[in-house]
Parts: sequence; C-alpha cells; structure tokens
Amino acid sequence: MSRKKVFVISHSHWDREWYMAYEQHHMRLIKLMDDLLDLFNKEPEFNSFHLDGQTIILDDYLKVRPERRAEVERRVAEGKLRVGPFYILQDDFLISPEANTRDMLIGHQESKKWGNQVNLGYFPDTFGNMGQTPQMLKLADLKYAAFGRGVKPTGLNNQVFDNEKYSSQYSEMWWQGPDNSKVLSVLFANWYSNGNEIPVDKIEAKKFWDQKLADAEKYASTDNLLMMNGVDHQPVQKNVIEALKVAQELYPDYEFIHSNFDDYLKAVSKSIPKDLGKVDGELTSQETDGWYTLANTASSRVYLKQDNTKVERELENIAEPLATMAYNGTKDYPHDQLRYAWKMLLQNNPHDSICGCSVDDVHREMMTRFAKSREVGEFVAKDAIETLANQINTSAFPEGSKPFILVNTNGYEKTEMKTVEIEWQRALFADGKPDVQYEAMKKAQRELPKFKVIDIKGNKIPFEMVSSDVRFGYDLPKNKFRIPYMALYVTIQLDLTAMSAFSWKTLALASSEESEKVDSTKIYDEDSQILENNWLKASINSNGSLNILDKKTGREFDNQLVFEDTGDIGNEYIYRQSADKKTIFSTDSTAEVKVLQNNFLGAKVQLQQTMMVPESADERLEYERQAVIDITNRKANRSEKLVPLTLTTVITLSKNADQLKFKTSFNNQMKDHRVRVLFKTNLKSNYNLADSIFETVKRPNHVSDTWKNPTNPQHQQTFVNVCDDNGGMTVGNFGLNEYEILPEDNTIAVTLLRCVGEMGDWGYFGTPDAQCLGQFSFEYSLAFHDNTIASRTHTYQQAKTNQVSVQSVQTDIHNGIKKCDTTFLTLKADSFAVTSLKQAETSDGNILRGYNLTNNETKIDSSILKQAKTVNFLEEDYPVAKLNILNPAEIRTYKFSF
Repeated sequence: MSRKKVFVISHSHWDREWYMAYEQHHMRLIKLMDDLLDLFNKEPEFNSFHLDGQTIILDDYLKVRPERRAEVERRVAEGKLRVGPFYILQDDFLISPEANTRDMLIGHQESKKWGNQVNLGYFPDTFGNMGQTPQMLKLADLKYAAFGRGVKPTGLNNQVFDNEKYSSQYSEMWWQGPDNSKVLSVLFANWYSNGNEIPVDKIEAKKFWDQKLADAEKYASTDNLLMMNGVDHQPVQKNVIEALKVAQELYPDYEFIHSNFDDYLKAVSKSIPKDLGKVDGELTSQETDGWYTLANTASSRVYLKQDNTKVERELENIAEPLATMAYNGTKDYPHDQLRYAWKMLLQNNPHDSICGCSVDDVHREMMTRFAKSREVGEFVAKDAIETLANQINTSAFPEGSKPFILVNTNGYEKTEMKTVEIEWQRALFADGKPDVQYEAMKKAQRELPKFKVIDIKGNKIPFEMVSSDVRFGYDLPKNKFRIPYMALYVTIQLDLTAMSAFSWKTLALASSEESEKVDSTKIYDEDSQILENNWLKASINSNGSLNILDKKTGREFDNQLVFEDTGDIGNEYIYRQSADKKTIFSTDSTAEVKVLQNNFLGAKVQLQQTMMVPESADERLEYERQAVIDITNRKANRSEKLVPLTLTTVITLSKNADQLKFKTSFNNQMKDHRVRVLFKTNLKSNYNLADSIFETVKRPNHVSDTWKNPTNPQHQQTFVNVCDDNGGMTVGNFGLNEYEILPEDNTIAVTLLRCVGEMGDWGYFGTPDAQCLGQFSFEYSLAFHDNTIASRTHTYQQAKTNQVSVQSVQTDIHNGIKKCDTTFLTLKADSFAVTSLKQAETSDGNILRGYNLTNNETKIDSSILKQAKTVNFLEEDYPVAKLNILNPAEIRTYKFSF
C-alpha cells in the first residue's frame, strides 16, 4: 500500500498594500526576499518558494536591492523562486476583461524574462471568481487553477454548514465555463494557510499534524495532500525542512515533501478519481449565508472605480485603437509607452486596492497611479489622432475653412450629440505682447461671422452654435521650441447617428454669407414636462420620478429614477443597514425642473431634489467599531439630526437616440450611509443578465435558503438587464460596479455612493476617507428592448459605447493618402462585443479581440476575415473551425494585416 504524500509549499500571500501603505509592505518584502536568498544558500533541501503568482514582486524587490539581480535570476532559473503567471493578483470582477487579459499577457512576458512560469491560474484570495476563468486560462496556455473562495467546502469567510450539500465533494474539481471549457482546479478548502508555522517540537507537531492531516483528508480526492506553508505577508519559515523531518518521524505512513505547485499538480492529475465533481461558471459563494461574499467592495470608495474605468477606456478604447489606425503595422506603434501605462494601471488592480478595502494612505497613492497612467494614455491618443489626421486628404475643403475629424474608436456604431471645439483664429506671442494679442482675439470674437458646417462634398451639416471663447494656448512641435499664443475658439454641437465602428468622417467649420435655417423641432415640451422622440416618451412627475413609454414595444414603465438613502454601519468590505432601517426616498419631496438645452439635436433637462438625511450613524457605532464587533451583531442606528442632501440630475434625450442618459451630482457631507438609484421593472422574471468579464452572466433574482444577509449585492461591468418574454430594460453605468435586484418587483438598484468609516476584516482600522465627503458625479443610462436577441444586445452595446465618446481633432487643409470618410475595418456583429483593437506585440499585424454576448452561436462579418487568423491571449496561433462563427460565450482574438 502506497503512502499518502503531503506536499508542503512555502509561500507568502503578498498584498502589495492593504492595512499599511505600500512602502510599509514593501520594506517587509525586502526582508522576506533577503531571507529567501540567504536560505537557499544555507538549506539545499529547501525545494522552492512560491512567489504568490505575481512577477511584480521581483520588480519591487530589485528597486531596493538591484545588486542582487543576478542572484535572483539564477534562483528563478533553478526553480528555487517560482514566478508568474500573472503580473499582479487582480480582482476579477472590478477590472475590465481587457485588464484581466493584460495581467496575463504582461505576466507571461515578464515570466519569460525571468525563466519558466508556474503553469497555474492562481487566485488565492480574489473576492469571487469570474465564470470565464476556464476559457481564459486555456487562452493563456494555463492548465490548472487554484482558488480560495466561491465553492464549498472551504474555510475562512465562506462558511460550511453541516446540513448543506456541498458544491463539490472534494477540494479538487473540474471547473467549467459558459463555453464548456474545463480546467482542473484546486480549492484551498482549509485556506492557503493550512500548513503555516509547522512546529519542530514533537509534542506540538503531533497536535498540529493530527488536526491538519484530518482536515486535508476530509476533502482531498487523491492521496496527495496540499499544505500551504505561509499566509498573508508571512516571513519564510526557515526551519521548515527540520519541521518536516520531525513530521516524517512521527507519521511514517505519510511521505512529507517540501515541494512546489508543478510537482503537486502533476501528481494530482495522474490520480484524479472518476467521480470528481464539476462546478460551473462564476464562483461567488452562492450557498453561504451571504454575509462574507465581499461583493460590497464593488461600491467601496466608488471614486476608485470611476477613475479605473476612465483609465481603462483611455487605454483600451481610445489610445490603442487610434494608435492602431495611425501606425498600422509599423514600428512607430508605441508599445513601450502603452505597456508602461498598463503596468501602472494594473498596480491599482489587486483586490485590496481596487476593491477600496485598504487604509486611506493606500488609496491616496492609487489616485496618483491612475493620473499617471491616464496622462500616458492621453499623450499616446493625442499623438496618434494627430498623426492620423495628417494622413487624411482634406485638400478639397475651401480655403479659410477649419477641417476637423471625428473618429469612432468603439467596436460598435455610435449615436450621440457631439460637442466639438474649433480654433477659429490665433495670435502668436511672437507677433505681439500677450495682452495685445488677447485683446485682438476678443475683438475677433465680437466680430465672428455667420457659420456653416460642411462635409468634403460641400454639403451642409445641421449644427448648433454653442459658444465662443478666448484663451491662452500653445503648441509643442516635435522639431522646434514651444509656440505660445492667444486663440479664439468656437464650440458647436452636431448630431452623430449610427456612426460605424472604427470609422472616421471629416467635416469643416466655414464662414457663411447667410444664416443657416434653424430647425424649430423641440425634444422637450415644457408645459407637459415630457421628453419625447421617435423612440421614447418620458414624463417627469412632480416628485422627480419618470413615467416612460417605450415606443418600440408600447410598454410603459412608471416610477423610474427614484433615489434611496439608507444607513450603513458596515465597513469597506460589507454593507450593513442601520438597525432602525431608516430609509429616505427622493420621491418624498418635490423636484425643481430646469431646461438646459432644448433644440432639434436633443434636450437636457435638470432635476433638483433635496432629501433630508441623517448626518451620520449614532454614537453607538463608534463603540462597535472600536470594540471590533462583527457587523452582523451591530445595533447602531442613524442620527436624529437631519441635514439636506441636494441631488442634481441632468436627463439627456438626443434626437435619434433610443436611450435616456443621466448624470447625477451632489455634495456628500453625510457619513455612514448609502445612496442608490432605483429603476422599477415590474417584470416577471426569475433572473437578471449582467455584464461581467468576457460574459453576459445570468444570475438568479432570489437567494438560496441558507442566505441570511438581507441584501444580495452583485458585481457588474457596464450594464444589468431584466427581461421577460416580451422584452426588458437595460441600465448602463460608468464605474458603478454594484447593483442589486430587489425581488418584490424586480427593481434594478444601482449603488451610487457608499460611505463607511473603517476598513473591516481582522481588526479596527479607521478610514475617514472612505466616508467619501465632497462633490461626486455619476453617469448611467436606461434603454428598453423587445423580445429579440438583436434588440437586447443592442442595449448592451449601447451601454458599452456610452463610455467612449467619438474622438475629435482639428487639422488643416492638406493632401493625404487616406479618404476623408472611411472605416479602418468593417465589423457587423450585433452580439460580438469588442474589447481590444491594438497592434500585435511583435508589430507583425493587428489584434482584434472580443466575445459573444450571448449563449447562442453568432456570425461575424468583417473586412479583416480574409487576412485574419485566430490567436490566443499570448498572440500565438490558436486555430478555430470557422473564422466567421462564434460559439456561445466564446472569446475570440483575431490577428490580421492590411
């Protein structure tokens, strides 16, 4: 009879920043790495140390110890330091599909520089695991997964109840994604610290191993037992080899091996039983009591999520597509600059960072990283669009006109009211003093001519004159010194309807001898307070709510756009409503209505509502925090003192848009509360559909019998949908990652702001910045669809393109090799959601990546298909049966050249 093998893997789960600022953790990392390198020299039997799946750990170490680079390289090559496969350990749900992909791609590139990477998708402490992980690992050439949350049996936060049926009978299981990809997976059923601090003393070791072996054997499907020798920020156990020799002496029927994941997984894969279970899709602890899913981190410090979304859109949806169009297939493509920006952004994407569940110092530093990454993206985008503009032939425009180019960098058609600023005239500092030039431009402003907007054929384009302005400006030529000036700017507004994906059009602002005819059409009727176009009719009620008629289906949706305020006595991880359940609604008061715009292009109507809100929780909450009372046992109420919370919401309905857009702003001066916006569907449905990572995930609207948490928070990327057999409603958002479906009437509740005063988890860490005091703005949208897949996915695509405006750049009149109005590539696929258009890492061709929004087979029609082949996330060949057919929930990456 063969002995059971106990694989002991030394590691340290390394949060770069969490309950201390980054540099505090960083300095402890230096000590850990120093100890490891010294230990390798002293203890030849020490197999290896697992570097937590992250390559950035080595970068962080060598910032302080550059003289040990050669030693680090040698130990990686020998397998003593086990690196990768990721750059950082990200939060799955709160970063975009493309950010998840770049973490894998950059991690792979970095691992190759150091040596061989660990062939393991490592997710020890992500707050839930995305459903497409099996397919994503397959596309990153990774064969296994290991994770700590989301499936039972498990330890720590995901409780096990004896009377429940486990999701998996073993700690090993097959994990299958929505496309049917499968990966052999290991659950840290007794957490990733089950072999931490192994005793050398025989009496203590006997007690330790009796418990640890029994715990592991309870769930293991094979005779290979995994012991994780480490935990969060754990120093290396220097006497672990001695401890294992003691264990071997005490338990001769077991074989104790100081090992690594590669050897352990090889052993497990050779001996998996036939009855090994299978789990499906996203793993978010559905069968626990619901308190510790940590989904409320989606609404902690929402400003982080909003900034993260801004930078993601800047890099993946603006800078990279523009650079691809401008530098198509050339060495001018800014690979290094973009990789630098992506790395900076990814450093904000670990779970304790982007989840907003760290101390204040951590999140203050994150804002600097966001700003730096965004600045790089904006620099690349500006350079690329100007380069593209110089390639476009504008010579047919009349002399004196001011051409400008509009570029849709989205992978789907775009409809919007586009505002464009045009420099009409400038006065150089080289030709006169600044104040003289300023006055010259002010005079020109007073004498502005009549205007027209024309296309390349001279056709007039309807537009609205918005404003003019005089201010300082400057150019930074690439081949000479800066050029300062004063300039006169004219701002106009245009209607862009169904502008094709990855296309551009060129227009020009020109003087006109006669005034353009004014279209007298109005979108908003001030007497009846109704917004209306060919698609929608929205009536504004006196309490600020909306009654909406969807003209496509004839269905009415009443009492939309209601704001809710509740107390929050929880922490950065978990929302807990105050014990008094005191709830305030915006409909309790009258709304003031103001018209901001009302013309043939569209209407913008402002609602102003004031809610009287408790200023904070009562004094009991501070005691409960200081005493580290678990939030499930807290009794604090809301304060009796009420203060005004004034919400200003701008509703936009464009002439040709089949959706309503909203922007809500307020100055938050209240603590310990949560603000949500509610859209009541009244639809009979047992499920909702939400935008997740490379997936439109289907989730139940009702919880399991074991669920005790009064709320059921969920993650989203850009939208959530509720529908029945006749159609439904889609609510889009920008950086608002938390929603809940209220089961009574299937109301979609989107969290705008959640304000708390402590980090939570294992002690008391005060976080005054998490109260989110100050001015905030939130953008979201509402669209309706009929019962067809095409109509529903259209609302999904709209929610995505809402996040990226059409880009514009002014140019001059010149010759060029490209047409004024054309597409970089044609793409017709309603259900194909594009996540990336970039140049291949090798500069040999371009990359177009996206995924099937549905669980149905879908077709793609594109100009790239004749030149394209399919590749994986690493941009290696990955053949498929048919280039123009996507399987249900399939992720597809094309590589192509023109």
